[in-house]
Amino acid sequence: MTPAQLRQYLLSKPEAIEDFPFGPEAAVYKIRGKMFALTGHFLGGDAVNLKCDPHQALALRDIFSAVKPAYHMNKLHWNTLLLDGTVPAGEIERMVDSSYALVVAGLKKKDREAIKAKYGIGVRQGGN
Repeated sequence: MTPAQLRQYLLSKPEAIEDFPFGPEAAVYKIRGKMFALTGHFLGGDAVNLKCDPHQALALRDIFSAVKPAYHMNKLHWNTLLLDGTVPAGEIERMVDSSYALVVAGLKKKDREAIKAKYGIGVRQGGN
């Protein structure tokens, strides 16, 4: 998956917005003000930081050499995925969906319910 394809997928999530609070080199993707992804050039290449269940984060690091403890973030709850072509696009989409779902699950109940009502999604599905 290329950075452009990843950007398109991130922005396809319901109510996702792209922001640049850290400058033009790092794009932050948010749902209702909460970050679910950060893209940029770090750890030697194009990469994305994604929120992750702690147990799953460790498993993904064991399975994929391109998945590392998060760059400049809480390494228990976030992974960095290097976009080096070694992780299948479907798996990257699954990781994005999981990150989005975890952030939606952490929103206030009224915001979760509004998203569910408007888009017909549950917090576990993470989107589309």
